Amino acid sequence: MRKRATPGAANKIYSDAVAELEVVMGLTYLEVEVAGPATPDNTEPVEFLVDSGAVHSVVPALILERLGIEALDKQEFRLADGTKVVRRKGGAVFRYGERVGVADVIFGEGGDSNLMGATTLESLGLVLDPLKRELRPLPMVL
Repeated sequence: MRKRATPGAANKIYSDAVAELEVVMGLTYLEVEVAGPATPDNTEPVEFLVDSGAVHSVVPALILERLGIEALDKQEFRLADGTKVVRRKGGAVFRYGERVGVADVIFGEGGDSNLMGATTLESLGLVLDPLKRELRPLPMVL
């Protein structure tokens, strides 16, 4: 059973954020709005497991297709257990509170988890503190 954490000062990115940070036995979950670049106002909320070891985010293919996001390529990925998989890849808009970013997104297939990867967090100007499992603002450098 998941227990929703009440965002404290360190967890709260914006006071009016629509998404809440949820920590479950050392795992961090985050609800983020996802949209297609061509229709950024047409969003769907997706609950992600924040995975500091993942590069890209994974969203179910059905959601991405419903949002009009098209795959641009296929790419091979290596999973944590060493298994290789091939997945379609495209681009998506991600919104968390007042923060907006654009990042690569992987079209998830049956059995894939919804993962929030490092490039998506960076596009939102956020980083996961691995010790406290809290999101923190990422100093933006050009």
